[in-house]
Amino acid sequence: MDWRKLLPIFILGLCQAGAAQAPSYGVGRTPTAEEVRAWDISIGPTGKELPPGRGTAKEGAPLFTQKGCAGCHGRMGSGSQAPTLIKSDGTTKNSLPCLVPCINDSNVMALHSPFATVIWDYINRGMPLGKEGSLRPDEVYALTAYLLFKNGVIQEDDVMDAQSLPKVAMPNGKGYSLPPEEWKHNAPRLRSYP
Repeated sequence: MDWRKLLPIFILGLCQAGAAQAPSYGVGRTPTAEEVRAWDISIGPTGKELPPGRGTAKEGAPLFTQKGCAGCHGRMGSGSQAPTLIKSDGTTKNSLPCLVPCINDSNVMALHSPFATVIWDYINRGMPLGKEGSLRPDEVYALTAYLLFKNGVIQEDDVMDAQSLPKVAMPNGKGYSLPPEEWKHNAPRLRSYP
């Protein structure tokens, strides 16, 4: 009998034996479908996943200080080590080094993001630093409205909610983005078009 014909069977047998002997530590468990749904908090460009709530720039202004945004991003939303949130007037220069990735006047999120929902999603998931996820939806809508207003994207009295936020015409909405109707969960949001 030709041993070369038996080689694939032998290799397959070794692989199965190795897999069968993989250690099981008895730690953890498979999450339930409901737990997975609760962790899936990403907000797409269309905003269909946005929760109920509302907020305006006027409501967001005091929250910017109260929730600690100003402590990291600067009282005016710029001029500190944390990324620039509000484009400066250009008369002052930051003497502190910019953290990587460096977000400055040329790429402020409220001007560079193709969708306003990206701002809401980022604040909701990652702010304030060390207390991520602690903001209520109304607070996130108000802070998002504040940043959009301070960067000249919306008016101060515009109400941001699940219906209005996805409709905000972003300055870079047609520049560097995946069309909202084509975005799927776990897919990149930004894509360069020729």
